[in-house]
Amino acid sequence: MSDDYQIDIPASFFGIYTDARQRLREPIGVLRQRYDICEDLANHLVGHAQIQHHTEVPDEADILRRIQAGLATPESGVSAPEAGWIVHRLAELLGWRAPEAYGAG
Repeated sequence: MSDDYQIDIPASFFGIYTDARQRLREPIGVLRQRYDICEDLANHLVGHAQIQHHTEVPDEADILRRIQAGLATPESGVSAPEAGWIVHRLAELLGWRAPEAYGAG
């Protein structure tokens, strides 16, 4: 059986879905699907964060906190650890200082 998935999933994302013994808690297909969603969302939020930074909220940390609060709602479709990962990834994409603990949600 061939595995055609060619995207490297970062260890930080695997950490959301592994237990203390480093075993996946979900099938690899689910993890890949969730990663694609979270990475796409982080990339989509870049423009939103930049607009906020240049028009309404000059403080980068405040923007990231607000985005994480929005992602923490059940309507967002992501779990709290995923929301934290998305915000951390967003900070990386923007070149901003990332929040200290993003996995706690």
